[in-house]
Amino acid sequence: MKVGRTRWWVDLGASALVVGAAALIGATTRSHARPTASTPVSTEKVVRFIREQWSIPETVKMTVEPFHGSAFPGFEESTVTVDDGKQPPKTSPVYVTAGGHYLAMGLMALGSDFSTDIVKDIRETFKVPATTTLTPGPLVKSKYVDFKQTTVTVDDGKNKAPTVFFVTRDNKVALLESSLFNLDVSPLEKREKVLHTVSLHNQPSVGGPPNDAPAPVTIVEYADLECPTCARFHAFLESELLPRYGDKVRIVFKEFPLPADRPPFHEWSRTAAIANECAYQIAPSSFLAYRSMIFAHQGAINAANVRDAMLQYGEEAGIDRLKLAACIDSQGSRARVDEGKNEGSEVGVNSTPTSFINGRMVVGMPAPEQYFALVDEALKAH
Repeated sequence: MKVGRTRWWVDLGASALVVGAAALIGATTRSHARPTASTPVSTEKVVRFIREQWSIPETVKMTVEPFHGSAFPGFEESTVTVDDGKQPPKTSPVYVTAGGHYLAMGLMALGSDFSTDIVKDIRETFKVPATTTLTPGPLVKSKYVDFKQTTVTVDDGKNKAPTVFFVTRDNKVALLESSLFNLDVSPLEKREKVLHTVSLHNQPSVGGPPNDAPAPVTIVEYADLECPTCARFHAFLESELLPRYGDKVRIVFKEFPLPADRPPFHEWSRTAAIANECAYQIAPSSFLAYRSMIFAHQGAINAANVRDAMLQYGEEAGIDRLKLAACIDSQGSRARVDEGKNEGSEVGVNSTPTSFINGRMVVGMPAPEQYFALVDEALKAH
């Protein structure tokens, strides 16, 4: 079993919407504890946060029921209902800590022996086979004052995958790192951080008004060239979104190669990212054609042939082969790749594709109509 940063998706008919934590948690989380006392929590605040966090357009109706005591100590419970008007409404459980400071999307109740219980609960909840070893690390401080964290190493005999879990200070509840969110950081603060952190200077881009004038909407895309969903998203941006909006939208491309030593084990993406940024440095006008070609030929590329493939596609895109080879071999664009990766991590990117529409994060590839709705909202707000 591979334990990675996959996400739990709730189908909204033609669209797919993130409303929870990892697929490993799903809807089967368990509890052994007594209910807590009810604490008033602003459902309006939670609705605003979820809508912004998972890029739910205003055209999709969403409601959160009043919070009440849950079976998890220190947490209140409610139900989120999402209705796109096309398919039956979808509901999901949602939790907040007492006082409403943190939002959680998947919980596991622990017993008195932390190390034994967390292994047992992970194995039962995520259906981890007995042949896979789970090794929890020590509990240490986390970025959230109300939680500690531990790293559980999942070893199936072939690969090791470290997965971070948050644990409440009383050691009674655990949840995946990607399942917990700070409600005290407003959506506006998040967007402002993105707008102040992400560099648009000297970056490969397409679309927008002539003479590099500011576009009403700027989409910044962080992608991994080995990621199949990124390839589909790139084709959507190039063939559907740009023709629809013309010079109203500019797309800025950033490299975010995923690690080769843990799921999903992208072995050649970093080399391809270096080649792609080399292409931008050598022949900026050929960058988009080269990037599109790499995405289109993902199935033919592997760790053994990636250099030859990058050179072949570079020639076909009109890039000088000798210059491209020299840049790839010397890793002449490595600093640009690292800058994009570090910048993305700073603004919360941990999976690909992730894009920002005027600073608003969109994780994954929503259905076209959902993405168009988010762009329309950004244009209206401009």
